[in-house]
Amino acid sequence: MAAFVAKQMVGNKLNAVKGAVGGDGGDGDDDKEKEEEAERERQEAIREAEERRKEKHRKMEEEREKMRQEIRDKYNIKKKEEIVEQLPPEPDNPLMRKKKTPEELAREAEMEEEDDFTKLKNTVETQISELKTQIEARCVMQ
Repeated sequence: MAAFVAKQMVGNKLNAVKGAVGGDGGDGDDDKEKEEEAERERQEAIREAEERRKEKHRKMEEEREKMRQEIRDKYNIKKKEEIVEQLPPEPDNPLMRKKKTPEELAREAEMEEEDDFTKLKNTVETQISELKTQIEARCVMQ
């Protein structure tokens, strides 16, 4: 057990020294180039796999649609026409959404201010002011 621990301690230090003393100057550049090449190959493999997956799903969907059409033909069912609404797509990033105009912002602020309590308050105030003017018109100071 003690020999194992000693070997681990000394071995790690020797490995660090081997790289500093006996290393060639060009190894760093070669490693970088190899890593970049490996990354390019990995990205290419990912892209090809994604293309194969999409092609597989496209073929499966074509087969399903063919089967659906055969069933429709067999039972004289009309195909439903899909209604596609053209709504602007919402961006995934909320920071990239369409900016609101000052008019829209003012309208939203106005709507927020006019909640039920505020509306009730405004109607009561208008009724009081109308009663006040009616009373003042009837009362004459002598």
